[in-house]
Amino acid sequence: LWSLLAALVSPGMAGLRMDFGLLLEPLGFIKVLELVFSIFAFATCGGFQGETTLLVSCKGVVNKTVTAAFAYPFRLNTVVFSAPDPKRCGGTWTDVYLVGNFSSSAQFFVTLAVLVFLYCIAALVVYIGYKHVYQQNSKFPLTDLAITVITAFLWLVSTFAWAKALADIKMSTGASMIPGIESCKARGTTCRFASVTSMGTLNVSVVFGLLNMVLWGGNIWFVYKDTNLHNESKRISQSP
Repeated sequence: LWSLLAALVSPGMAGLRMDFGLLLEPLGFIKVLELVFSIFAFATCGGFQGETTLLVSCKGVVNKTVTAAFAYPFRLNTVVFSAPDPKRCGGTWTDVYLVGNFSSSAQFFVTLAVLVFLYCIAALVVYIGYKHVYQQNSKFPLTDLAITVITAFLWLVSTFAWAKALADIKMSTGASMIPGIESCKARGTTCRFASVTSMGTLNVSVVFGLLNMVLWGGNIWFVYKDTNLHNESKRISQSP
């Protein structure tokens, strides 16, 4: 389908027949939804920025706020808390890092969403301007069907991987991280969890991942109907 688009979008735009009515049909309408939902998926995940905060009391310091800022792609093991004071609690406070590297799951999810966005644009150009070419060559509907099946599967894998990573991110930035901080175990030092940025947008990204999975899975049928596989099976069922 990409090679078809490259060949067609050439000087003169030969063969172009604009038909926006296709957007009202299931094949075109679902593709528009896939385009929109892919935007929301990578925007809600890739655009996140937050921080987690502790209250530290140690030598010469009482309830000092220390923060660690984190963001996409969530390499938390590179994020360090600010020191409670210039003297670092009399030398008892060492650099404290968050735990975990969740970049692979996050980047897999966002990269898939971006590629889906680009593919949907290309597919809509073909559907609207070159539907007659698409229908006349049986290879293009079959290619579209294969990509649709693979994409639905990838949405399934990436969404569940990202959902698991998100649960771990919440653990690594929440109150449960305090027992693992060695500096908080030093004599005369206490640490209390203060707050963490709401991760509602990240929860929404998982929801959009599931919606994308459902959309692409349901779209398999409508793309399949345009292939010669469906036409052959229909002829066989109608034969005596």
